[in-house]
Amino acid sequence: MNSFKTFLLMLALTLLFVFVGQMIGGTQGMITAFIFAALTNFFAYWFSDKIVLLMYGAKEVKESELPEIYTIVRNLTQKSGLPMPKIYIINTPSPNAFATGRNPTKAAVAVTKGILDLLDEKELEGVIAHELSHIKNRDTLISVIAATIAGAIYMLARIAQYALMFGGMGSDRDRDSRNSLGGIGMLLVLIVAPIAAMIIQLAISRSREYIADETASRMTGKPMELANALRKLSQTVKRIPFETNPATSHLFIVNPLKGETILTLFSTHPPITERIKRLEYLATQISGYNIPEIIY
Repeated sequence: MNSFKTFLLMLALTLLFVFVGQMIGGTQGMITAFIFAALTNFFAYWFSDKIVLLMYGAKEVKESELPEIYTIVRNLTQKSGLPMPKIYIINTPSPNAFATGRNPTKAAVAVTKGILDLLDEKELEGVIAHELSHIKNRDTLISVIAATIAGAIYMLARIAQYALMFGGMGSDRDRDSRNSLGGIGMLLVLIVAPIAAMIIQLAISRSREYIADETASRMTGKPMELANALRKLSQTVKRIPFETNPATSHLFIVNPLKGETILTLFSTHPPITERIKRLEYLATQISGYNIPEIIY
């Protein structure tokens, strides 16, 4: 279901781009904006792993330094048919983890010192399985495609500013189409389109988190361990947030800035309570696990 939802959201984002591009920039402006956004995000996609790891001072660790983590990762990669990723540690007490890399052969998994101190071995297995699921499901590629289209819409909105002042760009037919919107209509597109693109892009990110949770649970056969890990992480991150660049917060298993957010539409992560409920339901499917009553 979440994979189908991702498809629909990507389709909606693409259709929004085509509509806004034609209305604001015409065919020429639409193509120019898309090419520029694609080139920008291709560069980010190609070098994102190095940039993000450097940004957070992540240090690659050898097996002799973190043998327990290496054992967990090796067992999970063998189960899922993935190559062994590089493993990094970030020296912060805030508990979190993320995966990066443009494809499975160039992947890296980073964990913070805080998460190693907080979670037990089974909970760590659930977290690492979640991050490996992002690698297995090619979520980095999906997020870059979404960012490319959304970025193109943002640029088209900029083009619209000049279109309003100087009559736009493109052919006479394109200009006639845009003029038919009127000044108020054009202004509405200018304001609403980037917001709509951002909402759809964030919805795609949340959908991929649900998919990674489910993939990880089936990989380990232990959804409750991941649910317990998410509960601990959510509670601790509220007390010890990780000061990160908001542009990269979607990479982490839980929002590193402040945990839960009231404005779900503008969040990179689904609500932790909803993720836990879904994992609890999945546990009953996988092993008939008897879920205790928990007060959130």
